[in-house]
Amino acid sequence: MASSTTSAITDLSAALVMAPVPFADWLIILPVALCIGAGAVLMMMRHAIRHHAAVAVAALFLLVLLDAALLWKVATQGPFTMVMGRWLPPFGIAFTADLTGALLSLAAAIVALAGAIHAAGDIDASGRRYGFYPFLMLLMAGVTGAFLTGDIFNLYVWFEVLLISSFGLIVLGSRREQIDGALKYAILNLIGTTLFLITVGYLYAIFGTLNMADIALKANGLRATAPLMTLASLFALAFAMKAAAFPVNFWLPASYHTPRIVVSALFGGLLTKVGIYSLLRVMVMLFPVEREELSIVIAISAALTMLLGAMGALAQNDIRRMLGYIVISGIGYMMAGIAIGTPSGVSGAIFYALHSMVLMTALYLAAGHAARLGGGFSLAGLGGLYRQAPWFSALALALFFAGSGLPPFSGFWPKAVLVKSAIDIGAWWLAAAILVSGFIATIAFGRIFLLCFWRPAASAVQPPSQAPSPPAIPSVAPLAGLTLLVVFFGLFPESLLNLSQQAAAGLGDPRAYIQSVFSEGGRP
Repeated sequence: MASSTTSAITDLSAALVMAPVPFADWLIILPVALCIGAGAVLMMMRHAIRHHAAVAVAALFLLVLLDAALLWKVATQGPFTMVMGRWLPPFGIAFTADLTGALLSLAAAIVALAGAIHAAGDIDASGRRYGFYPFLMLLMAGVTGAFLTGDIFNLYVWFEVLLISSFGLIVLGSRREQIDGALKYAILNLIGTTLFLITVGYLYAIFGTLNMADIALKANGLRATAPLMTLASLFALAFAMKAAAFPVNFWLPASYHTPRIVVSALFGGLLTKVGIYSLLRVMVMLFPVEREELSIVIAISAALTMLLGAMGALAQNDIRRMLGYIVISGIGYMMAGIAIGTPSGVSGAIFYALHSMVLMTALYLAAGHAARLGGGFSLAGLGGLYRQAPWFSALALALFFAGSGLPPFSGFWPKAVLVKSAIDIGAWWLAAAILVSGFIATIAFGRIFLLCFWRPAASAVQPPSQAPSPPAIPSVAPLAGLTLLVVFFGLFPESLLNLSQQAAAGLGDPRAYIQSVFSEGGRP
């Protein structure tokens, strides 16, 4: 694992010293290089931890700008590729940016920036000393690398990078419940990662290549003789475990409630979406025929994931545990889009992934604000937040409506697209599952609002260790900003709908992706 990570970083360093390349072409590699470089700088600043927050926020702000420029280039000029060390595809390691990867990279950068700003008022000196901000930058290197790599083995490497960094973040604080949650998180994710690595070896034995564009080219010629259905099934299982889809989702509710709330926010917004992205890339672009054969299995898993996740949320009395099940329920919607497989279904999955990255981060940050105001995360102990903080209550209500899929917020549009797509292919039961799970989620969110915000506060005196405190101003800004995004893309969804449709079309017809890898433009 360590040698694989070292190899990827060595290849990256080699690429950065090659012959002159137009600056616009560097956009594909600069986000990853920035995250690795900023993480290294923060580690060297271990005796100046008071400056960690400022350095990390500045680096992540620059990351947002770079990812925005990358998205603009891809949206206007199409996919493009940079290869490492002059080893041309399919032999060398390639970074390839298309609309799907660029959209998710930008959303991830925005989420990470919000988390870093919130952490400035939430992570104490001990948390900084033990490496919160370096781990955050390493996490972003893994997430961004996974979204932009064009090589399936290096997708595994970037999974390892984000797994190492997320394990460091989850144990930050070293409380007993954190160690217990980290153990479950690490063991079960390592099982999924090991299955992924075994499947990559199996793929290389069949195809003789690890380049995704080359695999997409060769798949049709090998379909009659090679066991591609077995290969696709193994990939689906490995990525379903990473995405926390039923029945391999039990690790998420056992771990996401244990770390600091900003860490839970980053996990809820980012980690499972890398699994969904991998499913989209492999099942829709590389193995579309096998995806069609497995569609009923994926659809059943999607329906059970969204329904059981929503019912699990309804059964919880701790807001953090409830949000963990909401994350799982959202994975079901994205899985439904993959199961449907039509351009509109895939576009709905991509739109929902973007929405969920922003929404889940905001919901966890809102839970942290509620705990500060009310003294804890238990629904039984919270109350009177509407009277105490009307502005915060309005933000939370908007997020609850978005999480329920109600208009005019961003969660409504991808659900509407997915329901229509399911009905168009005759999968009425899948459309019904989407609607029913949304109804259950509405009840769960309504329960939070009624008990925590609308109900008068209990008169009993709280223990000193859980005494309420007002939220710090640096922690308010990211929550408000993320909520504004949820409202904006609910009121004006056209641009995101259009980009999601183009991204889905690029996955379903990867000719432009393949051409960018093997053309002259794909050479350094």
